[in-house]
Amino acid sequence: MSTKPEFWDEATRALGRRDRVLRRLIRAHPDVHIVRRGDPFTTLARAIVGQQISVKAAAAIWDRVLAAAAAARKARGAPRLDAHRVAATDRALLRACGLSQRKAEYLGDLAAHFVSGALDPRRWSTLDDEALIEALVDVKGIGRWTAEMFLMFHALRADVLPVGDIGLQRAVALHYNDGLRMTPAALTELAVPWQPFRSVATWYLWRSLDPIPVEY
Repeated sequence: MSTKPEFWDEATRALGRRDRVLRRLIRAHPDVHIVRRGDPFTTLARAIVGQQISVKAAAAIWDRVLAAAAAARKARGAPRLDAHRVAATDRALLRACGLSQRKAEYLGDLAAHFVSGALDPRRWSTLDDEALIEALVDVKGIGRWTAEMFLMFHALRADVLPVGDIGLQRAVALHYNDGLRMTPAALTELAVPWQPFRSVATWYLWRSLDPIPVEY
């Protein structure tokens, strides 16, 4: 059973009081919420593998990457991925799984960050949102949008506003600006009353475009 983020109920109450659009969307989507999936390394690795390809293609490549990494470490049992397995896997084997040269390098760089401790989940609770985003985008292949999705869906940070996200831009245009896209600065200003729960507001605005929640 998925666990609801501890801030979720407080957030929906606060947003419903402050914003009539969000109040309507929250009421239209009861008993659903952001769900965390996977461990930190696996979540980020899947994000890299899935960049700019279909969900079906990403799933097939991911299964092959799991098998290659397990073979490299002579692992037994259920396939899983961790930084040490990826670090021990030859880049040519990753390429043979269907990854581009660039994505194979990205996975290697991600693994190196975890193995070295440059990315250490045990320290993330001491970092504010921008500091954690900065640490994540130091990895090749992880940009700000991917880092923001990670903060929202894995780190369960309550106040992330991904102004570059196309879905959020579309939903805000639809509900607040007569169908016209807002500039990032205008969107940020609109979202001031949503603080400190901008992640939750964003999630419900996504639901207005696609009622089926997406997991990252």
